[in-house]
Amino acid sequence: MILLGSCAAWSLITAAAHDGRPEGVLLAVLAVVAGYAAGRISGALLPVAAPCAGAAAGLALAVLLPDLSPGPRYAAPLGHAGATAALLALATGAACCAAWAARGPASRLGLRLLAVGIVLTGAAVGSAVGCAASAAVLLCSLAAGSMPRRGVGIAGLALAAALVAGTIWAVAADALPGGLAGALESRFTPHRVQLWQDALRLARRDTGLGVGPGRFGELSDTAPQAVLPDGRPHSALLQQAAEQGLVGVLLLAAGFGWALYALWRTPRSTPVALTAGAALTALAAIASVGNALSFTTVTAGAGLLAGWATARPWAGEYPEP
Repeated sequence: MILLGSCAAWSLITAAAHDGRPEGVLLAVLAVVAGYAAGRISGALLPVAAPCAGAAAGLALAVLLPDLSPGPRYAAPLGHAGATAALLALATGAACCAAWAARGPASRLGLRLLAVGIVLTGAAVGSAVGCAASAAVLLCSLAAGSMPRRGVGIAGLALAAALVAGTIWAVAADALPGGLAGALESRFTPHRVQLWQDALRLARRDTGLGVGPGRFGELSDTAPQAVLPDGRPHSALLQQAAEQGLVGVLLLAAGFGWALYALWRTPRSTPVALTAGAALTALAAIASVGNALSFTTVTAGAGLLAGWATARPWAGEYPEP
């Protein structure tokens, strides 16, 4: 609560300093808090049914999101603004968590088939990244069953998220070798890379406070050139750096770090903890190269999954698989 309160307070401070608009950040924080509280409660009461229902809901939202979202649609490279990919990854994580919590082999098989169906749905709706992220979560979940100590797995997830974030920062700073930089730029599109470069330029202008929440679109030279401009740099990391400065970046990293720490300390089984960690790491990677965290359904879903994976079932934890 202290960390999330600090995120909300810092957005208000930076908004007051530069006449920014903190409503988006406050809504995201509220969604995470509400999702986490709901996840802890429902996960304690229904450790299998709650994440199973969440997986089905996430799958439905991922399919229907283009019609539900009032914002612009981006087909490349992350589906519809990355939200589809993020929801598919979270839904896969929820289904796999439910499978590990289930007692009978038939129930586990059915829930894993649901996870496979979510992966295939990613391919069906045209979200290649969503399909790949869901498949990675499913494979990590299966591998978690043979991992005796979760600490190594949690450390590996943290390293993977840091590697993705560092790569995106290096692309924005033009610090990679020419061949690798060119390959990544062609994959993410030159326009997106120019948005990242604008964000980094604005971050360097005011490292301490940033330019203020919601002001990237006003100050960026590249953002207005989009066919359907939305005023975002399409990277949660670089958006925080540009709009809320170094402290904003540290708070964002601390939020993800706290989630992994909570999963490391959770009384739930190791496969449940590592499965949820893999899904949240996939979300972190997608958010590093897209604007998935701009969607309330995604931030609330992340909170729900973290809550389910850290809840202590009232009936007692099932035996380790």
